[in-house]
Amino acid sequence: MRAFTCGNCGQLLFFENTLCLRCSARLGFVPSQLEIVWLDEPGTPALRGCANASLAQCNWMLEQGDPGPLCRSCRLTRTRPPDDDPDGLAAFAEAEAAKRRLIFQLLDLGLPIGDDLRFDLLSSRAEPVLTGHDDGLITIDLGESDDARREQRRAELGEPYRTMLGHFRHETGHYYWPMLVERTDELGRARSLFGDDRLDYESALQHHYEEGPPPDWRERCVSAYATMHPWEDWAETFAHCLHILDTLQTAAAFGLVVAGPEAAPGDSLSSVPAHDAAERPFDAIIAEWLPLTYVLNALNRSMGQDDLYPFTLAPTVIEKLAFAHDRVRAVTRRAAPRAP
Repeated sequence: MRAFTCGNCGQLLFFENTLCLRCSARLGFVPSQLEIVWLDEPGTPALRGCANASLAQCNWMLEQGDPGPLCRSCRLTRTRPPDDDPDGLAAFAEAEAAKRRLIFQLLDLGLPIGDDLRFDLLSSRAEPVLTGHDDGLITIDLGESDDARREQRRAELGEPYRTMLGHFRHETGHYYWPMLVERTDELGRARSLFGDDRLDYESALQHHYEEGPPPDWRERCVSAYATMHPWEDWAETFAHCLHILDTLQTAAAFGLVVAGPEAAPGDSLSSVPAHDAAERPFDAIIAEWLPLTYVLNALNRSMGQDDLYPFTLAPTVIEKLAFAHDRVRAVTRRAAPRAP
């Protein structure tokens, strides 16, 4: 995520801000600019607020010519809880906040967002909801927005990491599989890395939940769930690639630099995250990423918390991440120039 400042007074802002806490300037996020703008600044083009401003705390704006009444992110949602479900609507607002971060990153990277990408954000209080992807339609169980419930599920499945944003990134990885892999000349390479995607999915799913992941899964996959089927391995890897790029962008935006300590004579931990990390080869990215994760974990332990980054990236996993990153770059380099 980039760093944002108030156009009126220069105060540091968060991505979700609608009001500057220093000067009370009204603020809104403009997707075409990928910036939070001061809405009352002289000369600012006419902008309209999203209809989900109250319901989902949405701060995204509609520009001239945009179809209303929802913003570019909110109108991707096909289904939400009804108005008479206050608990579901509260969870919906949490989910939309995570989705806006996802859509920001996709726009920032230049990944195409087709008309076929849609989201069903459903409450599982009344009936079971299966989080998943089906030909462009992503379904998210809003129960995952509850911290206690999500943590219980994470512990039951033995996962090191589970967030709402992670769910969105994973399911979006399924959406991009045909575009980035299946319909390209790189499908053979993908099968050599992730396995044969023609493997029966339902049989693989049953085997995974009956037998669990193989003992050596950490040597080959970024997560235990990734061992279930090549499609899941790709989606987990794609999501993890987005995690890395987003965190490095944030570190660069705030000028975070790692310079030491010396781990051995002549060897020190060092990282200077670059603003253009997404444009760089993955070997440069991983060279910046690993020292940063050591520091983040050390800081968390100093606060008595578990590791912020509870992953170990084996060489095969890094190779898969590099493949996912290269596929993203291959598409975004052909896309129209991104907004400044």
